[in-house]
Order: sequence, then C-alpha cells, then structure tokens
Amino acid sequence: MSERQQSGPVKVHRHMRSAISLKGMRSDIERADGINAKFAVFLTNMVGSMWCAYVFAAVAFLGLPAALKPGGEGLVAWIAQTFLQLVLLSVIMVGQNVQSEASDARAQRTYDDTVAILDRLDVHTAGGIKDLADRLEELARALRSPAGPSTLPA
Repeated sequence: MSERQQSGPVKVHRHMRSAISLKGMRSDIERADGINAKFAVFLTNMVGSMWCAYVFAAVAFLGLPAALKPGGEGLVAWIAQTFLQLVLLSVIMVGQNVQSEASDARAQRTYDDTVAILDRLDVHTAGGIKDLADRLEELARALRSPAGPSTLPA
C-alpha cells in the first residue's frame, strides 16, 4: 500500500482554506465571465460562509423580543420564518461546499490511483500493456484465420 493510501480519509480542512478564503474567492471571481457572474460568485461565496451564518443568527436574535411580546408573531413562527430561514441558508451552503471539496479530493485520489495502476501495468508486463494487447490481437487473428492455429506467431 502506498504512503498516500495509508494516510486515511481526505482532510477537507486543507481544501476549505481556498474555498472560503478571500484569496480563493478572488480566484473564483476572476474565472467568472461578466460583471453579473462576478457579482453572483461574490455573493454566493459570502452567503455560503459560517461568518454569514453567525451574522444571520445575530440578526434573527434581534427580532426575538418582538416575537415574544403579546400580539407578536410568536416563538414558533419566529423560529420557522426567521431563524431557520436565515441561518440554515448559510449553513447548508457551507455544508455543500465542504462536501464538494471532499468529493473533488476523492476524485483526485481515484484518478491518481488509476494512473499509478496503469503505470505499474505498463512497467510489469513484457513490453508494456499496449504491446501485450497487440500480441493478443495477433493471436486472435491467427486463430480466426482459415489456416488455423498452426500459423500462430512465435
């Protein structure tokens, strides 16, 4: 087993620095075409951060005293309409970013493993995997020929 395979699960926090940082946000914005796309990427990255969730929670708590007053909207309505909608929006977006980064890391690991396997196959077969496939094709062609297997190449 390779050293990379023994390292265990992918550590997402390494990847999240670029996903949530201003530097990562700047590179995302630069890749977007047009001012509307750049603005959309900026807003999505801002709302999809835990800091925004904390700000939304603070704003929601500012409305809690009014909800608790007689004749106010009530605690259940405040939780459902204010707190959950404001805070969960950002938390869900952060969770999706984390899952996306982890998925990208797993896909990269799978790709790296596949490349390593193909490299090993190419090194450990006589002449490489392409030469082996060519030899098998020659043998199959010889078996299909009218003369039969007596014309098998050496």
